[in-house]
Amino acid sequence: MATSVAAPDPEPVHETALAAEILKIARASVRTSGGGRLTAVSIVVGELSAVEPDLIAFAWEAVTNGTDAAGSRLEVEFRRARQTCRLCGDVAERAAGSWLRLCPRCQEPLRVEGGDELDVARVTFEEIEA
Repeated sequence: MATSVAAPDPEPVHETALAAEILKIARASVRTSGGGRLTAVSIVVGELSAVEPDLIAFAWEAVTNGTDAAGSRLEVEFRRARQTCRLCGDVAERAAGSWLRLCPRCQEPLRVEGGDELDVARVTFEEIEA
């Protein structure tokens, strides 16, 4: 079950604020599952989400450093947006980060599908024995 990450309050560094929000979601998930030590969080980041995978991973290290979540991993799955033509289907001819207005095969207008994900997909933790 994926949990969408809410837009955080404005902070100087976008990815740092998002990493802090992801940590908050992960801690709540661990707490509602009986508690334990956070070991990993898997997130899905879409191409259009305005989140840089390398920067969010770096921000994760910064926000967890010196906390009970220190040493936990942030696993980032990147998902590209797809451009599709109503006649030809998926258009794979575009370069990453570039967008076509018209289908290169039939010149029909293209639409963009997906790539806007920013979800916490999985939280992994070790149970603490009493």
